[in-house]
Amino acid sequence: MTEVKAGRLPRVRASELVGRGWLNTGGRDVTLADLRGKVVVLDFWTFCCINCLHVLDEMRELEAEFSDVLVVIGVHSPKFVHEADPVALAAAVERYEVHHPVLDDPQLHTWQAYAARAWPTLVVIDPEGYVVAQMAGEGHRHNLEVLVRELVAEHNAKGTLHRGSGPYVPPQATPGTLRFPAKAVALPNGHLLVADAGHHSLAELEADGETLVRRIGAGERGLVDGGPDEARFSEPNGLCLVPDELRPWLGYDVLVADTVNHALRGVRLDDGTVTTVAGTGEQLMVGASDNVSAELGGGTGAGFAGPARAVRLSSPWDVAWSQEWGAFVVAMAGNHTLWAFDDKEGSIAHVGGTMNEGLLDGPLPEAWFAQPSGLAVGPDRRIWLADSETSALRVVTPTHATIGDGTVRTVVGEGLFDFGHRDGRADEARLQHPLGVAVLPDGSVAVADTYNGAVRRYVPSRTDDEPGEVTTIATGLAEPSGLVVLGEGADAVLLVVESAAHRVTRVPLTGVVDATVDGGSHRTQRPVTDLAPRVRLDVVFTPATGQKYDDRFGPSTRLQVSSTPPTLLLEGAGDDVPFERTLVLDPAVGEGVLHVTAHAASCDDDPAVEYPACHLNAQDWGVPVRVTADGDAALTLPLHG
Repeated sequence: MTEVKAGRLPRVRASELVGRGWLNTGGRDVTLADLRGKVVVLDFWTFCCINCLHVLDEMRELEAEFSDVLVVIGVHSPKFVHEADPVALAAAVERYEVHHPVLDDPQLHTWQAYAARAWPTLVVIDPEGYVVAQMAGEGHRHNLEVLVRELVAEHNAKGTLHRGSGPYVPPQATPGTLRFPAKAVALPNGHLLVADAGHHSLAELEADGETLVRRIGAGERGLVDGGPDEARFSEPNGLCLVPDELRPWLGYDVLVADTVNHALRGVRLDDGTVTTVAGTGEQLMVGASDNVSAELGGGTGAGFAGPARAVRLSSPWDVAWSQEWGAFVVAMAGNHTLWAFDDKEGSIAHVGGTMNEGLLDGPLPEAWFAQPSGLAVGPDRRIWLADSETSALRVVTPTHATIGDGTVRTVVGEGLFDFGHRDGRADEARLQHPLGVAVLPDGSVAVADTYNGAVRRYVPSRTDDEPGEVTTIATGLAEPSGLVVLGEGADAVLLVVESAAHRVTRVPLTGVVDATVDGGSHRTQRPVTDLAPRVRLDVVFTPATGQKYDDRFGPSTRLQVSSTPPTLLLEGAGDDVPFERTLVLDPAVGEGVLHVTAHAASCDDDPAVEYPACHLNAQDWGVPVRVTADGDAALTLPLHG
């Protein structure tokens, strides 16, 4: 019998890397033979996915530490149609500073060869070309380091480790005033402040949207407070003006969602001073026992709350002021939630979303979101929300002035796997990964329909019982991600942040004929798993080397199962502890998507350590399935420690 070390799979020869082409290699293809002698990590990702972006950030230090023995290969396996465009992929690789080779795999050939089922998935290949581990989800930085050290020591001793540079060839940077700008806000002096994400800074422009007045931020990735030349950001996104009456209290004029720093920053406009006002700079990993926010508890319905500088956040993407709540609303894309930031009280609270990824309306604490990325508050104090991964436009109605009390309703969108460019009745319309939203002077809502390269308009119906109408007011844009309304009435124009074109563009709002486009609707095309009507679901979790299950604060595992449509599951839906469950599927429904969420807590297994480091391993799967009489009677999903 072959001995398998803790956290390792039985040794299986790795499959060849097959796709449409390569990026970051100087134009040459890369084969497994080229990688022999290196520890290889295949990172299956798609650039819409916030969890995938988290993994890119987790890998940066690992790549630097093991630069002579480790090669990371990004395998880009797209979810949306736009992501299959090679030009869009090249822009994303540049935008997110991916410093390793990337295989373009639009037909999912390599995805299928390695039996990936979720974004992101990591596959570790040893220097002899054998697969030794597969990990789904994010948060594996520590465990990967342990495994890489083991493999380096093992193969160094065997003489099968080759040190030296890998196949990465950096591309030429895009010059210009702006680089992948994200969002913008109009300043009281008539200038524009743009979140210049690619330059890790803020750019103040004159009213023409082109002339640079000043830059706030040193232009290098980091989390540093101070003046405009020393402060650092990391891919800032959302911007919000602080209400006039609060500026003397708070000491800053603009609130910034500093996304990759997992922080909110305050900017004083008169001298450009930047201050961190919320977040610790570390990502909130749901369920981890060392999260300060989890220990503090809180008074909101959703559960996480505390002093703003002591609470960990997760990729805040946009911010907006809610007069009704007397707080800033934060779209926390990283864990699919909404938060409220009250800096007058110095507190921040999780107010909406269960942290499950999906589309579920109702009371805010019970709702499901999916990477909320754009916010706008209307004159009626309702909060409009671009929910990117469900390609949805949603609206939050505060029920009264208590922070976090309210309900959410979807006006456009169907779910995680349905998208397109279709106008008409709102309940039949489709968007594709929208990132921005703005309320127009006439009460309609503009949506930056990012992956369709368009601006769409939603006109509400007279009552919530009837669907509104969706039209298209601009096309041919390069990944529009932010919208700003300038002026009023007949003079109003819409400022569009064209992220992939590195510019801001003006779209007039008067004299524009709304078009009705029917580009069709789509479903995410991934390989379908044929399952029998009765299935044994098994989530396999093995703690990493030197770790054990953490049962100190209750059960160490949690398994949640649901389906789209809900009628697909006759038995087995719900939330329970064991990682094994019997599912009964309805043959009459025939097909759908199984949604599986697994959590497993582990900690270092060393009796000599008084306070061992503990980790939460978590993953969401959306598995397209078809019910057939001769389908598989077992579904196994790996959750690696």
